[in-house]
Amino acid sequence: MKRLLLACLLTLVAATSPVLGAERVVNIFNWSDYIDPSVLEDFTRETGIKVIYDTYDSNEMLEARLLAGDTGYDVVVPSATFLQRQIAAGVLQPIDRSKLVNARNVWPEIDSRLSRFDPGNRYAINYMWYTTGVAYDVAKVQERLGKPITSWDQVLRPENLKKLADCGVYMLDSPEDMFAIALNYLKLDPNSKNPKDLSRAASLLGSLRRYVKKFHSSEYINALANGDICVAIGWSGDSLQARNRAREAGTDVDIAYAIPTEGSLLSLDNLAIPKDARHLEEAYLFIDYLLRPDIAARNSIATNFANGVAPSRPLIDKAVANDPSVYPNDLTMRRLFTVAAPDQTVQKLITRMWTTVKTGR
Repeated sequence: MKRLLLACLLTLVAATSPVLGAERVVNIFNWSDYIDPSVLEDFTRETGIKVIYDTYDSNEMLEARLLAGDTGYDVVVPSATFLQRQIAAGVLQPIDRSKLVNARNVWPEIDSRLSRFDPGNRYAINYMWYTTGVAYDVAKVQERLGKPITSWDQVLRPENLKKLADCGVYMLDSPEDMFAIALNYLKLDPNSKNPKDLSRAASLLGSLRRYVKKFHSSEYINALANGDICVAIGWSGDSLQARNRAREAGTDVDIAYAIPTEGSLLSLDNLAIPKDARHLEEAYLFIDYLLRPDIAARNSIATNFANGVAPSRPLIDKAVANDPSVYPNDLTMRRLFTVAAPDQTVQKLITRMWTTVKTGR
Protein backbone atom coordinates (compact mmCIF):
# COMPACT_ATOMS: atom_id res chain seq x y z
CA MET A 1 0.00 0.00 0.00
CA LYS A 2 2.85 2.37 0.91
CA ARG A 3 4.55 1.50 -2.36
CA LEU A 4 1.34 2.22 -4.25
CA LEU A 5 0.91 5.56 -2.44
CA LEU A 6 4.52 6.54 -3.18
CA ALA A 7 4.10 5.62 -6.84
CA CYS A 8 0.96 7.74 -7.06
CA LEU A 9 2.70 10.69 -5.45
CA LEU A 10 5.64 10.43 -7.84
CA THR A 11 3.25 10.27 -10.78
CA LEU A 12 1.42 13.37 -9.52
CA VAL A 13 4.68 15.29 -9.06
CA ALA A 14 5.85 14.31 -12.52
CA ALA A 15 2.58 15.50 -14.02
CA THR A 16 2.51 18.86 -12.27
CA SER A 17 6.20 19.87 -12.17
CA PRO A 18 8.56 20.97 -14.94
CA VAL A 19 10.76 18.23 -16.28
CA LEU A 20 14.04 18.32 -14.40
CA GLY A 21 16.83 19.51 -16.63
CA ALA A 22 14.45 20.65 -19.38
CA GLU A 23 16.03 23.23 -21.67
CA ARG A 24 14.89 26.80 -21.01
CA VAL A 25 14.27 28.94 -24.07
CA VAL A 26 13.08 32.42 -24.99
CA ASN A 27 11.74 33.20 -28.45
CA ILE A 28 12.52 36.69 -29.75
CA PHE A 29 11.09 38.50 -32.79
CA ASN A 30 13.06 41.68 -33.50
CA TRP A 31 14.09 43.98 -36.32
CA SER A 32 17.08 42.90 -38.41
CA ASP A 33 20.55 44.22 -37.46
CA TYR A 34 19.18 45.50 -34.15
CA ILE A 35 21.30 43.88 -31.45
CA ASP A 36 24.90 43.00 -30.72
CA PRO A 37 24.98 39.24 -31.51
CA SER A 38 27.41 38.64 -28.64
CA VAL A 39 24.76 39.93 -26.22
CA LEU A 40 22.59 36.93 -27.10
CA GLU A 41 25.50 34.57 -26.49
CA ASP A 42 26.32 36.21 -23.16
CA PHE A 43 22.68 36.06 -22.04
CA THR A 44 22.67 32.30 -22.64
CA ARG A 45 26.02 31.94 -20.89
CA GLU A 46 24.83 33.88 -17.83
CA THR A 47 21.33 32.42 -17.53
CA GLY A 48 21.42 29.06 -19.28
CA ILE A 49 18.44 30.19 -21.39
CA LYS A 50 18.66 29.42 -25.10
CA VAL A 51 17.68 32.32 -27.38
CA ILE A 52 15.73 31.58 -30.55
CA TYR A 53 15.97 34.79 -32.55
CA ASP A 54 13.95 35.68 -35.65
CA THR A 55 13.84 39.00 -37.50
CA TYR A 56 11.46 41.11 -39.56
CA ASP A 57 11.79 44.38 -41.48
CA SER A 58 8.39 46.04 -41.15
CA ASN A 59 5.88 46.79 -38.42
CA GLU A 60 3.18 45.42 -40.68
CA MET A 61 4.88 42.02 -40.70
CA LEU A 62 5.05 41.94 -36.90
CA GLU A 63 1.48 43.15 -36.50
CA ALA A 64 0.16 40.51 -38.89
CA ARG A 65 1.79 37.80 -36.76
CA LEU A 66 0.41 39.27 -33.54
CA LEU A 67 -3.13 39.62 -34.88
CA ALA A 68 -3.10 36.09 -36.29
CA GLY A 69 -2.41 34.73 -32.80
CA ASP A 70 -0.27 31.82 -31.65
CA THR A 71 2.88 33.76 -32.51
CA GLY A 72 5.30 31.44 -30.76
CA TYR A 73 7.24 34.47 -29.51
CA ASP A 74 7.93 35.66 -25.97
CA VAL A 75 9.39 39.11 -26.69
CA VAL A 76 8.61 41.38 -29.65
CA VAL A 77 9.75 44.90 -30.55
CA PRO A 78 6.86 47.00 -31.94
CA SER A 79 7.26 50.64 -32.86
CA ALA A 80 5.28 53.08 -30.74
CA THR A 81 2.95 54.09 -33.56
CA PHE A 82 1.59 50.54 -33.66
CA LEU A 83 1.30 50.05 -29.90
CA GLN A 84 -2.11 51.67 -29.41
CA ARG A 85 -3.76 49.43 -31.96
CA GLN A 86 -2.05 46.30 -30.64
CA ILE A 87 -2.99 47.12 -27.06
CA ALA A 88 -6.61 47.70 -28.10
CA ALA A 89 -6.60 44.39 -30.00
CA GLY A 90 -5.49 42.57 -26.85
CA VAL A 91 -2.46 40.95 -28.47
CA LEU A 92 0.02 42.24 -25.86
CA GLN A 93 0.03 41.62 -22.13
CA PRO A 94 0.83 44.19 -19.43
CA ILE A 95 4.43 44.29 -18.26
CA ASP A 96 4.93 44.10 -14.50
CA ARG A 97 7.82 46.49 -13.98
CA SER A 98 8.27 45.25 -10.42
CA LYS A 99 9.77 42.13 -12.01
CA LEU A 100 12.36 44.23 -13.84
CA VAL A 101 15.16 45.35 -11.55
CA ASN A 102 16.63 47.47 -14.34
CA ALA A 103 13.41 49.28 -15.23
CA ARG A 104 14.66 52.06 -12.95
CA ASN A 105 17.31 52.79 -15.60
CA VAL A 106 14.83 53.94 -18.26
CA TRP A 107 15.30 57.59 -19.29
CA PRO A 108 12.22 59.53 -18.04
CA GLU A 109 12.17 61.71 -21.19
CA ILE A 110 11.78 58.64 -23.39
CA ASP A 111 9.29 57.01 -21.00
CA SER A 112 7.24 60.21 -21.16
CA ARG A 113 7.24 60.23 -24.97
CA LEU A 114 6.28 56.57 -25.03
CA SER A 115 3.34 57.17 -22.65
CA ARG A 116 1.57 59.03 -25.46
CA PHE A 117 1.14 55.67 -27.18
CA ASP A 118 1.02 53.48 -24.07
CA PRO A 119 -0.76 55.45 -21.30
CA GLY A 120 0.79 54.64 -17.95
CA ASN A 121 3.62 52.74 -19.68
CA ARG A 122 1.79 49.50 -18.96
CA TYR A 123 2.50 47.40 -22.04
CA ALA A 124 5.93 48.39 -23.33
CA ILE A 125 9.34 49.56 -22.27
CA ASN A 126 11.70 51.37 -24.61
CA TYR A 127 14.50 49.49 -26.33
CA MET A 128 15.85 51.98 -28.89
CA TRP A 129 14.83 55.35 -30.30
CA TYR A 130 15.89 57.06 -33.49
CA THR A 131 15.11 59.60 -36.16
CA THR A 132 14.16 59.38 -39.81
CA GLY A 133 16.40 61.40 -42.08
CA VAL A 134 18.55 61.30 -45.19
CA ALA A 135 21.67 59.16 -45.55
CA TYR A 136 23.83 60.04 -48.50
CA ASP A 137 27.13 59.53 -50.28
CA VAL A 138 28.92 62.83 -49.64
CA ALA A 139 30.94 62.92 -52.87
CA LYS A 140 28.12 61.87 -55.20
CA VAL A 141 25.64 64.31 -53.70
CA GLN A 142 28.18 67.14 -53.82
CA GLU A 143 28.81 66.37 -57.48
CA ARG A 144 25.10 66.47 -58.35
CA LEU A 145 23.64 69.06 -55.98
CA GLY A 146 26.71 71.15 -55.22
CA LYS A 147 26.18 71.05 -51.45
CA PRO A 148 25.42 68.67 -48.56
CA ILE A 149 21.85 67.66 -47.80
CA THR A 150 20.29 69.85 -45.10
CA SER A 151 16.68 70.20 -46.26
CA TRP A 152 13.84 67.91 -47.27
CA ASP A 153 13.52 70.13 -50.32
CA GLN A 154 16.60 68.46 -51.78
CA VAL A 155 14.99 65.01 -51.87
CA LEU A 156 11.23 65.66 -51.85
CA ARG A 157 11.13 68.14 -54.73
CA PRO A 158 11.00 66.10 -57.98
CA GLU A 159 13.40 68.33 -59.93
CA ASN A 160 16.01 67.90 -57.18
CA LEU A 161 15.56 64.16 -56.76
CA LYS A 162 15.83 63.77 -60.52
CA LYS A 163 19.44 64.96 -60.28
CA LEU A 164 20.21 62.08 -57.90
CA ALA A 165 18.35 59.31 -59.71
CA ASP A 166 21.34 58.17 -61.77
CA CYS A 167 23.37 57.27 -58.68
CA GLY A 168 20.50 55.45 -56.95
CA VAL A 169 17.84 56.49 -54.45
CA TYR A 170 16.11 54.28 -51.87
CA MET A 171 13.13 55.19 -49.71
CA LEU A 172 11.74 53.41 -46.68
CA ASP A 173 8.93 50.98 -47.35
CA SER A 174 7.20 52.43 -44.31
CA PRO A 175 4.04 54.44 -44.95
CA GLU A 176 3.86 55.75 -41.38
CA ASP A 177 7.29 57.37 -41.80
CA MET A 178 6.91 58.55 -45.37
CA PHE A 179 3.43 60.05 -44.99
CA ALA A 180 4.43 61.89 -41.80
CA ILE A 181 7.51 63.33 -43.50
CA ALA A 182 5.54 64.37 -46.58
CA LEU A 183 2.79 65.99 -44.49
CA ASN A 184 5.34 67.92 -42.46
CA TYR A 185 7.15 69.04 -45.63
CA LEU A 186 3.83 70.30 -47.02
CA LYS A 187 3.38 72.30 -43.79
CA LEU A 188 0.48 70.08 -42.75
CA ASP A 189 0.07 68.32 -39.42
CA PRO A 190 2.25 65.17 -39.60
CA ASN A 191 -0.45 63.50 -37.48
CA SER A 192 -3.25 64.46 -39.87
CA LYS A 193 -5.74 61.72 -40.67
CA ASN A 194 -7.73 63.98 -42.99
CA PRO A 195 -8.16 62.15 -46.33
CA LYS A 196 -7.50 65.38 -48.28
CA ASP A 197 -4.20 65.92 -46.45
CA LEU A 198 -3.22 62.29 -46.96
CA SER A 199 -4.08 62.58 -50.65
CA ARG A 200 -1.76 65.59 -50.99
CA ALA A 201 1.03 63.65 -49.28
CA ALA A 202 0.42 60.65 -51.54
CA SER A 203 0.55 62.87 -54.63
CA LEU A 204 3.88 64.31 -53.54
CA LEU A 205 5.37 60.88 -52.86
CA GLY A 206 3.94 59.50 -56.09
CA SER A 207 5.62 62.28 -58.06
CA LEU A 208 8.98 60.98 -56.80
CA ARG A 209 8.47 57.31 -57.69
CA ARG A 210 10.16 57.44 -61.12
CA TYR A 211 13.37 58.58 -59.43
CA VAL A 212 13.36 55.93 -56.69
CA LYS A 213 15.32 52.76 -57.34
CA LYS A 214 13.63 50.78 -54.56
CA PHE A 215 11.36 51.06 -51.55
CA HIS A 216 12.87 48.93 -48.77
CA SER A 217 13.43 49.27 -45.05
CA SER A 218 16.74 47.46 -44.59
CA GLU A 219 18.53 46.81 -47.90
CA TYR A 220 19.72 50.41 -48.11
CA ILE A 221 22.33 49.74 -45.42
CA ASN A 222 24.49 47.55 -47.63
CA ALA A 223 23.50 49.40 -50.80
CA LEU A 224 24.91 52.64 -49.36
CA ALA A 225 28.00 50.98 -47.90
CA ASN A 226 28.80 49.28 -51.21
CA GLY A 227 28.35 52.47 -53.21
CA ASP A 228 25.40 51.00 -55.13
CA ILE A 229 23.18 53.97 -54.25
CA CYS A 230 23.87 57.54 -53.20
CA VAL A 231 20.79 58.56 -51.19
CA ALA A 232 18.35 56.85 -48.85
CA ILE A 233 15.55 58.20 -46.73
CA GLY A 234 16.16 55.94 -43.78
CA TRP A 235 16.60 55.55 -40.05
CA SER A 236 19.50 57.09 -38.17
CA GLY A 237 21.03 53.91 -36.77
CA ASP A 238 20.82 52.01 -40.05
CA SER A 239 22.36 54.94 -41.89
CA LEU A 240 25.29 55.06 -39.51
CA GLN A 241 25.72 51.30 -39.80
CA ALA A 242 26.15 51.88 -43.53
CA ARG A 243 28.78 54.53 -42.82
CA ASN A 244 30.69 52.19 -40.53
CA ARG A 245 30.52 49.25 -42.93
CA ALA A 246 31.95 51.41 -45.71
CA ARG A 247 34.81 52.47 -43.44
CA GLU A 248 35.50 48.92 -42.28
CA ALA A 249 35.65 47.76 -45.90
CA GLY A 250 38.30 50.38 -46.60
CA THR A 251 36.38 51.91 -49.50
CA ASP A 252 36.33 55.58 -50.47
CA VAL A 253 32.56 55.75 -49.82
CA ASP A 254 31.86 58.47 -47.24
CA ILE A 255 28.31 58.31 -45.83
CA ALA A 256 26.72 61.21 -43.95
CA TYR A 257 23.33 61.43 -42.25
CA ALA A 258 21.17 64.55 -42.04
CA ILE A 259 18.11 65.43 -39.99
CA PRO A 260 16.61 68.12 -42.26
CA THR A 261 16.06 71.56 -40.78
CA GLU A 262 12.29 71.40 -41.34
CA GLY A 263 12.11 68.71 -38.67
CA SER A 264 11.56 64.99 -38.80
CA LEU A 265 10.12 61.95 -37.15
CA LEU A 266 11.30 60.58 -33.82
CA SER A 267 10.41 56.92 -33.40
CA LEU A 268 10.49 54.54 -30.47
CA ASP A 269 10.97 50.78 -30.71
CA ASN A 270 9.87 48.97 -27.59
CA LEU A 271 10.07 45.67 -25.80
CA ALA A 272 6.71 43.97 -25.36
CA ILE A 273 5.35 40.55 -24.45
CA PRO A 274 2.71 38.89 -26.67
CA LYS A 275 -0.48 37.75 -24.98
CA ASP A 276 0.30 34.14 -25.92
CA ALA A 277 3.94 34.10 -24.69
CA ARG A 278 4.77 30.63 -23.40
CA HIS A 279 8.02 31.43 -21.57
CA LEU A 280 7.03 34.35 -19.38
CA GLU A 281 9.79 34.09 -16.77
CA GLU A 282 12.42 33.87 -19.49
CA ALA A 283 10.86 36.87 -21.27
CA TYR A 284 11.21 39.01 -18.15
CA LEU A 285 14.80 37.89 -17.64
CA PHE A 286 15.65 38.77 -21.24
CA ILE A 287 14.03 42.21 -21.07
CA ASP A 288 15.73 42.96 -17.76
CA TYR A 289 19.06 41.93 -19.27
CA LEU A 290 18.63 44.39 -22.15
CA LEU A 291 17.93 47.18 -19.64
CA ARG A 292 21.29 46.75 -17.94
CA PRO A 293 23.40 49.85 -18.68
CA ASP A 294 26.40 47.84 -19.91
CA ILE A 295 24.24 45.71 -22.21
CA ALA A 296 22.28 48.69 -23.54
CA ALA A 297 25.59 50.44 -24.27
CA ARG A 298 26.89 47.44 -26.21
CA ASN A 299 23.74 47.33 -28.32
CA SER A 300 23.95 51.05 -29.09
CA ILE A 301 27.61 50.75 -30.07
CA ALA A 302 26.84 47.78 -32.33
CA THR A 303 23.77 49.28 -34.00
CA ASN A 304 24.36 53.07 -33.78
CA PHE A 305 20.87 53.52 -32.35
CA ALA A 306 20.21 55.52 -29.19
CA ASN A 307 18.82 53.43 -26.35
CA GLY A 308 16.36 54.38 -23.63
CA VAL A 309 18.63 53.43 -20.72
CA ALA A 310 19.93 56.70 -19.26
CA PRO A 311 22.92 55.30 -17.26
CA SER A 312 24.29 53.62 -20.38
CA ARG A 313 25.38 56.81 -22.10
CA PRO A 314 28.69 57.26 -20.20
CA LEU A 315 29.54 53.68 -21.21
CA ILE A 316 29.03 54.29 -24.93
CA ASP A 317 31.99 55.17 -27.14
CA LYS A 318 32.26 58.95 -27.40
CA ALA A 319 32.12 58.66 -31.18
CA VAL A 320 28.56 57.33 -30.79
CA ALA A 321 27.43 59.11 -27.61
CA ASN A 322 28.50 62.53 -28.93
CA ASP A 323 27.26 61.98 -32.48
CA PRO A 324 24.27 64.32 -33.02
CA SER A 325 22.96 61.88 -35.61
CA VAL A 326 22.50 59.34 -32.80
CA TYR A 327 21.75 61.63 -29.86
CA PRO A 328 20.39 64.89 -31.37
CA ASN A 329 21.07 68.16 -29.56
CA ASP A 330 18.31 70.06 -27.75
CA LEU A 331 17.53 72.30 -30.72
CA THR A 332 17.06 69.32 -33.04
CA MET A 333 15.05 67.43 -30.42
CA ARG A 334 12.56 70.30 -30.36
CA ARG A 335 12.07 69.91 -34.11
CA LEU A 336 11.32 66.20 -33.86
CA PHE A 337 7.74 64.97 -33.80
CA THR A 338 6.00 61.68 -33.15
CA VAL A 339 2.91 60.33 -34.87
CA ALA A 340 0.01 58.39 -33.44
CA ALA A 341 -1.35 55.28 -35.09
CA PRO A 342 -4.39 55.77 -37.33
CA ASP A 343 -7.56 53.79 -36.79
CA GLN A 344 -8.24 50.79 -39.03
CA THR A 345 -10.27 52.79 -41.55
CA VAL A 346 -7.54 55.39 -42.05
CA GLN A 347 -4.87 52.69 -42.00
CA LYS A 348 -6.56 50.92 -44.90
CA LEU A 349 -6.68 54.21 -46.80
CA ILE A 350 -2.98 54.86 -46.15
CA THR A 351 -2.07 51.31 -47.16
CA ARG A 352 -4.02 51.67 -50.40
CA MET A 353 -2.42 55.05 -51.14
CA TRP A 354 1.04 53.68 -50.35
CA THR A 355 0.56 50.81 -52.78
CA THR A 356 -0.31 53.36 -55.45
CA VAL A 357 2.76 55.44 -54.55
CA LYS A 358 5.03 52.42 -55.04
CA THR A 359 3.40 50.88 -58.09
CA GLY A 360 1.62 53.73 -59.84
CA ARG A 361 -1.56 51.65 -59.80
